[in-house]
Amino acid sequence: MTVLLGSNIARAAAPAAPTTLAAAATQRPSEGSVHSWDLSTGVDGPGTRFVTFLSGCPLTCLYCHNPDTWKMRNGKRTSADDVIAEAAKYRKFIAASGGGATVSGGEPLLQPVFAGELLHRMKHELGLHTALDTSGFLGVRATDALLRDVDLVLLDIKSWDRETYKKVTGRPLRPTLDFAQRLADLGKEVHLRFVLVPGLTDAPENIEGVAAFAGSLGNVSRVDVLPFHKLGEGKWQALEMNFTLHDTPSPTAEQVAAARAIFAAQGLTAI
Repeated sequence: MTVLLGSNIARAAAPAAPTTLAAAATQRPSEGSVHSWDLSTGVDGPGTRFVTFLSGCPLTCLYCHNPDTWKMRNGKRTSADDVIAEAAKYRKFIAASGGGATVSGGEPLLQPVFAGELLHRMKHELGLHTALDTSGFLGVRATDALLRDVDLVLLDIKSWDRETYKKVTGRPLRPTLDFAQRLADLGKEVHLRFVLVPGLTDAPENIEGVAAFAGSLGNVSRVDVLPFHKLGEGKWQALEMNFTLHDTPSPTAEQVAAARAIFAAQGLTAI
């Protein structure tokens, strides 16, 4: 008969080692700062999707409709288990709609371990199509392991002109372009998003620059030309922040159509 000493008994009774990537990295249940979650049908990926909005963003976009997500401390500390349990309630409905799960923000790559945990479990535990919604500015934080759990990247390129990009976001463009090229090298499907702001991003040469770059990548399956709107202005006011685009109009239907035509001329499907 084999007799286990006390220390061996303790080891034998210990729970199994973490199996997910985030748990393996932290050796504890994964938690993150979450702003909210919602069911969405629209620009968060194909079909009906369970979208988790993480808190914290390094960009300060002039037209951001959720400036309340900029600071990580303003989110609620939440476990990955709680997010997965909530998503699981809608799994059958989401799957039937051809949808999936999207990790958004804020900027999810500000919390790469937590974002990776959610993507991994949404894909492998719930069997859902996964999307990462990102500006690409922190793309270097996305490990290859994280990206293997991503079926689709929703990537914002907010301007081709470097000065305009810096004015819009407060950050340089180069990291986003580098991340876009990396995604192309990995063969990762991308939906590109471009916000059309009259007097700011609507110059034809600016749009042509984004379109030519996107067309050169070979992995951009769709471009969403998003008309600027001021629906988030109330949040700016509530946070006592100056919304500098207060007097900027939304683009006309003709302006949106012209922008889409520029992307289409590069062989891209523009919506």
